[in-house]
Amino acid sequence: MRLKDTPRDWVLRAPQQGRLERIEAFFSGHGYDMHRHDTYAIGRTLCGVQRFQYRGGQRNSLPGGTVVLHPDEPHDGEAGSDAGFKYRIMYIEPALIQQVLGGKPLPFIKDGMSRDPRLHAATGILLQGMDSPINPLEEDDALFDLAHALEAVSGAPARRQGYDYQAAERAREYIHGALHRTVTLGELEAHSGRDRWSLSRDFRLLYGTSPYRYLTMRRLDQVRSLLVRGQSLADAALAAGFTDQSHMTRHFGKAYGLSPARWMNMQGVAAPAAR
Repeated sequence: MRLKDTPRDWVLRAPQQGRLERIEAFFSGHGYDMHRHDTYAIGRTLCGVQRFQYRGGQRNSLPGGTVVLHPDEPHDGEAGSDAGFKYRIMYIEPALIQQVLGGKPLPFIKDGMSRDPRLHAATGILLQGMDSPINPLEEDDALFDLAHALEAVSGAPARRQGYDYQAAERAREYIHGALHRTVTLGELEAHSGRDRWSLSRDFRLLYGTSPYRYLTMRRLDQVRSLLVRGQSLADAALAAGFTDQSHMTRHFGKAYGLSPARWMNMQGVAAPAAR
């Protein structure tokens, strides 16, 4: 079912299965305000011109290429012509890429776009139609191929730098167990066994964002889940560890380029009745 935002714009979300979030969408004009998220956003323009600002320049994605937005890089989205644009995109946690690459720096694709056939082929399974389920083993195979294609196309150097993947992973796991309270870099230092500034550097290198930003995005993941289940904005914000609704709303807009109310509308989620 297509979920309406404006009379012409729509978003179709794949059923939640496996570890990826996948959507297909059409926008007739403006799509998203400038925002950033801590996942890779990898997709294809299916028709029209997909225009976005990225790393200080304007990009125009056309059918046949692959869009690869690096974690935590600000970008927006709009139609580059009166015909609008349709695209498919998936959001992949850097931790999944790390599980394949074994603790190497995250691959970076210059300009956020590539026409390399290796990358186009590696995204084929994961960017199939939203009504096509992906078998768990098929997903694992596709993630393996994608991680290695990203590494090859990025031209990443073979030499290893001085960083500690295991310590960063211990810190990441610790954050997941402390979403509802204040977390300090000192705690992460003690738990990971890595001095705080080296850990902070390693975390950015390996997961594409800072420990604090990672914590905030996991809280926003919980907010979205609670909103879909009918929680109010205020209750969802508090349950996810934000100080109040306005605090959550500010972070939500920065992360997704949409207000929580517009996001709910595009998901077909009705706001709960006032009590």
